[in-house]
Formats: sequence, C-alpha cells, structure tokens
Amino acid sequence: MQSHHTKRRFLLFFAALFTMLALNGCAGFFNRDAMRVTVAGIEPLEGQGLEMRFAVKLRVQNPNDAPIDFDGVALDLDLNGRPFASGVSDQRGSVPRFGETVVSVPVTVSAFSVARQAFGFATGDTVNKVSYAVRGKLAGGMLGGARFSDTGYVDLPMSSATGY
Repeated sequence: MQSHHTKRRFLLFFAALFTMLALNGCAGFFNRDAMRVTVAGIEPLEGQGLEMRFAVKLRVQNPNDAPIDFDGVALDLDLNGRPFASGVSDQRGSVPRFGETVVSVPVTVSAFSVARQAFGFATGDTVNKVSYAVRGKLAGGMLGGARFSDTGYVDLPMSSATGY
C-alpha cells in the first residue's frame, strides 16, 4: 500500500513541477513588448482603371530579445478617420532581436475612397494636417502573428492663394 501512495505522490509532484515550468515558460513567452510600426514612406504604383495603388513602407522595430518571424502582411489605412486603402503582401522575413526592418505593402485605393476624402476636404475648414491611422498584422509565428497600429499626422503644404 505504501508504494501506491509513493507513486501517487511522485506523479502529483511531477505534474505540479511540469505545470509550474510550463506556466513559467508561457509567462516569459507572452511577456513580449509590442512592436513599433511607423509609416516610413509611400510610393506610387501603377493602378488599374479608376483605382490608385501605392506601396506603403512600414518600419517595424522589435524591442524584444527574440526575433519575430513573419510570413505575410495585411494593413488598413484610414485618413481623417475614414477608411482609405487596404493591402496585403505575401512577403516573408524576420525582424531581428532589438532590430528593425522595412516592409513594403501594396495598397489599393478605390475611386469611391478618393471621392469621399475629396468631399470631406471640400466641406471642411482649411486643412493643414491630415490624420492617419494604420492597422495591420504580421502573420506567422507560433501564435499566428503580431498585430500593430500607428497613428499620426501628415503636414500639408500651406496654400499660396493668400499671397503670404
């Protein structure tokens, strides 16, 4: 009877030890800092029909002690709080530990989105800045990817119509 209790205690001890190690490993794995993603540039691409296309260059910084591998990128771009463009890329790569990389994502802007933005500018006050928001995902990795977002403003050149 004693050996049965000894086996049971050993199995309980082993299960508790395994659980503690697993939870400690998961805590370290989930304790990652968020990536820093900023818009590094926008370049025109050839479009089709009434659509416009751009290559949005994203600077992705990894403030963690382990590289982040990705296999695909998706993003949405809003201007002045309105949906403007979206795009995907099957680009693969890795953001090195405590490093950065630039990822290029082609995005499509529909004629409807351009008209909606133009109408917003026409009905609003004088605009010196345009707000933008970028949301997206670097796909892949053990947890299915990492999400990112960035917001900011783009300064527009002042109109020379005032003569100043």
